[in-house]
Amino acid sequence: MIDDTAPLLRVEDLVRTYTLPRERLLQPPPAVQALQGVSFTLQAGRSLGVVGESGSGKSTLARLVMALDTPTSGRVLMQGRDLHAMNAPDLRRARRDFQMVFQDPYGSLDPRQTVEHIVTEPLRAQREAASADTRARAAEVLDSVGLRITDLDKYPHEFSGGQRQRIAIARALITRPRLIVADEPVSALDVSVQAQVLNLMQDLQAQYSVTYLLISHDLAVVHHLCEEVVVLWQGRIVERGPPDRLFRDPQHPYTRTLLNAVLGA
Repeated sequence: MIDDTAPLLRVEDLVRTYTLPRERLLQPPPAVQALQGVSFTLQAGRSLGVVGESGSGKSTLARLVMALDTPTSGRVLMQGRDLHAMNAPDLRRARRDFQMVFQDPYGSLDPRQTVEHIVTEPLRAQREAASADTRARAAEVLDSVGLRITDLDKYPHEFSGGQRQRIAIARALITRPRLIVADEPVSALDVSVQAQVLNLMQDLQAQYSVTYLLISHDLAVVHHLCEEVVVLWQGRIVERGPPDRLFRDPQHPYTRTLLNAVLGA
């Protein structure tokens, strides 16, 4: 049952351990802890940035929040409901409220499908594709990301990288989700296009009252969009706070390293 008094997203003591192939027959298989006790809350209408270098556990966290992977221990609560305790039909229905934008705007779109087919894919997953207003809903979200209704009949190869990411954002928006998990949504784009996409996401947040969990290796990106940032290092949160404070007075040495990478760029 949905708890309207609960935060939109609560992550409680999340642990994910991966078992690697055995190096020797008589030795136990080695294990890697991708996440080690990660906890945070995210209120509706807010934006939380998760920052860390490659291998810090960011993408593992995104997969667990999206229920695309199973935690070793801990819980992911969406409006008070434990996503990983749901049966398959309940989880499918719950997915209407949370969608994802992936890093690669080239690999995340099927080149054989039209934009209309791509954007309405979440509706088919929710078994709403037969609705009479499906194309109208696709046209609406496409317009909201700055593309035209005539683009519905085109294919991904006819668009630039920035436009493809707009299509991916439109696909995430079509179910009217409460949460969008954006995993490095601008890292594959030219610098000149990154700010345009981030500004678009900011505008869409106001228009659709959507909440963002923004995964990035770049403090400058989350500074643009997020009210709060958590810094992930070796699977643990080592610092959290408003991005202005982290830029002005980082406390952890790893945060200072990330900040120096931004200022030295």
